[in-house]
Amino acid sequence: MVPPRVSSNAEKLLLLALAFFTIVTTFREGPQITLAQSGNNNAQTILVNVGVVLDLETWVGQMGLSCINLSLSDFYTSNPSYKTRLVLNVRDSKGDEVAAAAAALDLIKNKQVQAIIGPQRSSQANFIIHLGNKSHVPIISFSATGPSLSSIRSPYFIRAAQNDSSQVNAISAVVQAFGWREVALIYVDNEFGEGIIPSLTDALEEVDTRVSYRSLIPPLATDSQILEELYKLMMMQARVFIMHMLPTLGSRLFFKAKEVGMMSEGYVWILTNGMADQLTSVDSSVVTSSMQGALGINTYIPNTPNLNNFMVRWKMKFQQDNPSVLNPTLNIFGYWAYDAAQALAMAVEEMGVANFTYQMFNASIDTTDLDIIGVSKSGPKLLQKLTNTTFTGLAGNFRLVHGQLEWSTFQIVNINGHAARGIGFWTQENGLLRYLYSFSKSKYSTSKSNLGSIIWPGDSTSIPKGWDIPTNGKRLKILVPVKDGFNQFVQVIPDRSTNKSKVTGYCIDIFQAMIDKLPYVVAYDLIPFAFSNGSSMGSYDDMIDQVFYQNYDGIVGDITIIANRSLYVDFTTPYTEPGVAMLVPYKDSKGKNAWVFLKPLTWDLWLTTGCFFVFIAFVGPAGHQVGTSFWFSFSIMVFAQRERVLSNLARFVVIVWVFVVLILTQCYIASLSSLLVVQNLQPTVVDVDKLLKSGENVGYLENSFVYGMLKQMKFNDSRLISYKSAEECDVLLSKGNQKGGIAAAFDEVPYIKLAVSQYCKRYTMIPTLRSAGFGFVFPKGSPLVPDISQVIRNDIEVLKMMEIENKWFPPKSNCPDSSNSLGLDSFWGLFLIAGAAAVLALLIFMVMFVKRNWHVVASPSGSLWEKFVTLGRGFYKRDLNSHTIEKARFRERNTDDGDNEIAAVETLENTNYLLSLSRDFSQNNDDINNEQGTPSTEQGLSNHVDEGCPDD
Repeated sequence: MVPPRVSSNAEKLLLLALAFFTIVTTFREGPQITLAQSGNNNAQTILVNVGVVLDLETWVGQMGLSCINLSLSDFYTSNPSYKTRLVLNVRDSKGDEVAAAAAALDLIKNKQVQAIIGPQRSSQANFIIHLGNKSHVPIISFSATGPSLSSIRSPYFIRAAQNDSSQVNAISAVVQAFGWREVALIYVDNEFGEGIIPSLTDALEEVDTRVSYRSLIPPLATDSQILEELYKLMMMQARVFIMHMLPTLGSRLFFKAKEVGMMSEGYVWILTNGMADQLTSVDSSVVTSSMQGALGINTYIPNTPNLNNFMVRWKMKFQQDNPSVLNPTLNIFGYWAYDAAQALAMAVEEMGVANFTYQMFNASIDTTDLDIIGVSKSGPKLLQKLTNTTFTGLAGNFRLVHGQLEWSTFQIVNINGHAARGIGFWTQENGLLRYLYSFSKSKYSTSKSNLGSIIWPGDSTSIPKGWDIPTNGKRLKILVPVKDGFNQFVQVIPDRSTNKSKVTGYCIDIFQAMIDKLPYVVAYDLIPFAFSNGSSMGSYDDMIDQVFYQNYDGIVGDITIIANRSLYVDFTTPYTEPGVAMLVPYKDSKGKNAWVFLKPLTWDLWLTTGCFFVFIAFVGPAGHQVGTSFWFSFSIMVFAQRERVLSNLARFVVIVWVFVVLILTQCYIASLSSLLVVQNLQPTVVDVDKLLKSGENVGYLENSFVYGMLKQMKFNDSRLISYKSAEECDVLLSKGNQKGGIAAAFDEVPYIKLAVSQYCKRYTMIPTLRSAGFGFVFPKGSPLVPDISQVIRNDIEVLKMMEIENKWFPPKSNCPDSSNSLGLDSFWGLFLIAGAAAVLALLIFMVMFVKRNWHVVASPSGSLWEKFVTLGRGFYKRDLNSHTIEKARFRERNTDDGDNEIAAVETLENTNYLLSLSRDFSQNNDDINNEQGTPSTEQGLSNHVDEGCPDD
C-alpha cells in the first residue's frame, strides 16, 4: 500500500533526527569502505562510490554482502581492462527503519554515492526510495519484494528481485487444482506481509475460492499470541492455510501448530516463496518434526555448471571470512545480490568517462540536511543503462521490466524428510506442469494430474477436502422460508406447546438426502424465517441478504437460481426442472365439436361424393331396384353390403368404386381423429406476444422473481395480479379476464406442474422462459456447494430424488389416462341426425299406417280400447310380413340346398316386385280384421315360385 505523504515540516524534522543519528553512528563505528578487487590499479582507473545498506546481523544480509563482493571480484577479474571500479560503502541498518534511512542519507550526503544496493527489507525501502528520487541516485534492492513498493512513483527504484505478487497465480493454480473453495491467510503484520494480500485475494477469487479469514501475526509475536491465533483457526471451517512470512517467525508458528494438532490429516499448508525459498535457513529439527506434508512455492533456479561452480567458491570464501559458520547455505537472495552487483558494474562501465559528481545547492539559515542534499549528475544516465542491461546471471536471465526483475518459473515443492521435494512447475504460459522441458505445447492447465505424488500432513496420501466441521461442534444455521401456498415444497408447522417448529416438504427431504450422502457429517438446524407470531419476516431476497451478511449459513427451500442473487451467494446445482411456464385453461369448444365430423371433408368433396353415390346407383337396374341400388352404393362406405354382384361390368364398376371409397374412408378417419385430439388439447393462450397485445390480466406467485421478469416483458402493473397458492390461482383463472380474473398465470415449472396435477382436466402448461431451477443457498466460497452439487449430479441420487418427488407429488387418479379420450360433446350432432331420421321415418310410417287402417279408427262400433288393440295386432302382423323378414326366412329355408342356392336367390330377386304387389293388395283388402290373418310369407312365396316367373 502507498504510505501517506509526510508534510514538509515533519519531513525536515525527521531528516534532522536522521542527520544527528548518522553523525553519532559514524563517529561511533566509523565508515566501512570496501574497494573492489582489481588486477589493474593504474592511475586511469575511475573509482565510483556505491552504497550498501543491509541488516548485517541477519543471514540474508551477511550472505548478500558476501555475494556482492564475490560478484564484483569475478566481474573485474574477467574484465581487467575495464576503466571503472565500484567502491562499496557498507552500512549496517541493524533491522531498523530509521537506521536504514539514516544510513542512506549519510551515503548520499557525505559519500555522494552514485547508487545504493539495498535496503534489505520492504519496510525500510519507502523513505530511502524518496531519497533516491530526490537525489537522482538509483536504489537497487535484491530482497525488498513487497508489492506496495511498485506503487511508489519513483523511476530511481530498481528491484533486482521478483515482486511477491508474481507468485499469486501459481498459488491459485494449486488451490484450483484440488478444488478447495475456502482458504485462510496467515501473514506477518507488517509491510512485507500485507503487501501480497490484495493481489493474492484477487487471484483466489478468480478461481472461485473465498478467503474466509485473515490471521495477522505480529513480527515479534510471543508463543501465547501465536497459539491464540491458531486456536481461532481451529474453530473455523477452512482447513487450507496459505502462510506468508519469513523463516524466523514461520518456523515458530509451525512448531506451535504441531503442538495443537494442526499438522495432522485433513489440514493443508501452502508456503509462499518468502519462506519456501529460505527453507535451508530453518532449523532442520523444525522441518522434520513440524513441517512435514506442507506445500511450497519456490522461485525456480536452473541448475547450471556456472551456478554449481559459484556455490563451491562462495562456500569456501564465506567460511574463510566467517570461520564460526560451519555449514553456510545459499538461497535465491544470494543469487539476486550477485546479479544485481554485476548489473550495476556493467552499467557504470558502459557509461565510460562520466561526471560522477553531485550538483550542490546553496544552504540558507532555515535549511535542513534534506534541503542541501545534492543531485547526482550521472544519475539519469546510470538509470537508463541499468534499465537496458540484460545478461544471463546466476538466477537466470537478468532483464528488468517496469523497474523490476522479469517473472520466472515457480517450482511446486512438498516438504518430506529433511528437505523439499519437487512435484511440479508453474509457468505463466502453461500453468501447472509435471516436467518443465516437455516437448508438448499444452494450453494453460490447472489439473492436479500435472503434479507428482504428494504426502500430506499426517503422512496421508488422500487429498484433503479443505474444510471440516469446527472442533467446537458448531452447527450450521439453515434458513427456511415461511409461505402460505405450495406447501408441498416447504412447510413450517409451529408447535405451540414446545415453541418449536416442524419443517417438512419436498425441498427439505431432498436436502436431507444430499447431506446424508456426503462423505462427512454436517450438523445443521433448520430455522424458519419468521417472527415470533409465525408470520414471514420477508421475501426470498431478504433471506439472501441474511446469508450474505453471514448471519446464517445457508437457505433450504424453493429458492430459484438467478443471476443477481449469484452475485452475493453461491448456489448448488439445481435439483428441479428449470424454466418458467404459463398455466392456461383449455378452450371451451362444446358448441363447435358437435359438427366436427363434417370438417375432414370440404363441402365440394361432400357434394362430389354424394353425386357419385347417385351415379353409381343409376348404373344398376332402374325402377323398383333404385332403393336397393342406393343402399348398395352407400353400404360400401362401411363394407357392409350383402348383395351379390353377378355382372362383370358391375364388378368392374364396384372394384373402382370400392377403391375410391377405401381412400376416402381412410383419409376421413385419420383427419377426424386428428381434429378431435387437437381440439381436446388446444389451450386458450399459446403466445406471450399475443397475450401482451390483448391487454388481458396475468398472474404470478407473490414475492416471486417472476414479477420482475413480467415487468421486463413490458406487462403493465395494472395487469399483474398476484396469488399465494394453487387454489387461489385456480379461482383467478376460473373467473377469467372479463370477471376480474386472469387469462394466464406465469410461474416456475415446478409450481406449474403441481397446479396441472391438481387441475389436470382444466389447465395445461405452456413453456415460456428459461430459468435455472431451484438450488440450495450457501455463502460465497462455501465448500458445501461443490460437494452437494456433485451428489445431486450422481445418477443414483437422481433416482432417490425421483422417489421423493413421487412422495410429495403423486399422480392424481381423477386425471384422464389419455388426452385422446372423447366424449358425447364431439358426436351429439351425429346422434341428432340419426334420431331425426328415425323419428321422421316413424312419423311417415305412422301416417301411412293410420291412413291404410283409417276404417278401423273411423268405425262406429267397438270401444277405444278395442280399436287400439286391433291396430296393435295389425301393426304386429305388418311387421312380420315385412320384406326384410320374408327375405331372411327365404334364405334360411334354402340354406341346406347348396346346388339351388344361387337359383333361389335369383328367383327371389326376380319376384321382389310381385311380392310387393301382393303385399300391398293384401294390406288394402277389408279382411284385416279376420282372425285367420294374411297368408304366411312362406306360402305366398312358394306359390309364386311354383307358378314360374314372368319373362323379362
